Amino acid sequence: MTLSDTIFALSSGAPPAALAVIRISGPQAGAALGSLAGKLPHPRTASLRRLRSTDAALLDQALVLWFPGPATATGEDLVELHLHGGRAVVHAVEAELTKLPGLRAANPGEFTRRAFANGRIDLAEAEGLAELLSAETELQRKQALILASGAFSAQVTGWRDRLLVASVAVEAILDFGDEDDVSELPEAFHADLRTLADDLSVALNAPRAEILRDGFRVVLAGPPNAGKSSLFNRLVEQEAAITAPIAGTTRDVLTRPVSIGGIPFVFADTAGLRDESDDVIEVIGIERARGALEEADLVLWLGSEGEGQ
Repeated sequence: MTLSDTIFALSSGAPPAALAVIRISGPQAGAALGSLAGKLPHPRTASLRRLRSTDAALLDQALVLWFPGPATATGEDLVELHLHGGRAVVHAVEAELTKLPGLRAANPGEFTRRAFANGRIDLAEAEGLAELLSAETELQRKQALILASGAFSAQVTGWRDRLLVASVAVEAILDFGDEDDVSELPEAFHADLRTLADDLSVALNAPRAEILRDGFRVVLAGPPNAGKSSLFNRLVEQEAAITAPIAGTTRDVLTRPVSIGGIPFVFADTAGLRDESDDVIEVIGIERARGALEEADLVLWLGSEGEGQ
């Protein structure tokens, strides 16, 4: 596997569908399109073409687009084939591409890897694209778009530039402080540094990407029969946990993912906490509950005030 290979992959959803888009990227992309469609269309112009195999059999009638590199998504020559979205059509075209010299099926994420390697996107944008594809809530979508659009990278570049300006001012004092024209730091120096520190603090205190992706983990804890399972069922809006007036009904950690206002949460119901029990299984449940508390982003304590410390 090298960057000199020409790769192809289905870039749309799994067939069957109304349309299927196959992308081809690499030095042989233009030759592959010429083999299928007869000749290259005008760059960046959708053209209706009959796609044929090497033995002249008709594969499909499709829209084709030709994007000469390096001004493409991957930084390489790029082709898009907009096919009819049947499984047989997609399979026939992929099989024909496999026969062409220098072409192979892409590995997962390889198009994005090439875009990064060729300087079309940076690491934050690549991560943002991956997060966007896996986003399940509105907050995840918005956060992923910020990364994928390059807005976060631009923000980091701005922080770096401001820090370099401050560094230059300090170096000027160290090197030329004994001269009249460079005798002290600029008047706004300290205020600018405080503003930069505040901006960095806001960014560092923002929700971590893992929380936005996996969910803010809320653990319900407390003594037996405190109402944890009943509250858990109300929060997840289903009878997920068994409720009964008998102490020790909950034996294991029960989790459910929930989206509230576009924010992902993972609620966990746990066994009632108490110091002693003659039930071996309940003891194991209590140990697991204590382990869940250690992993929680937030603990909802349903017991006497101060006991959940």
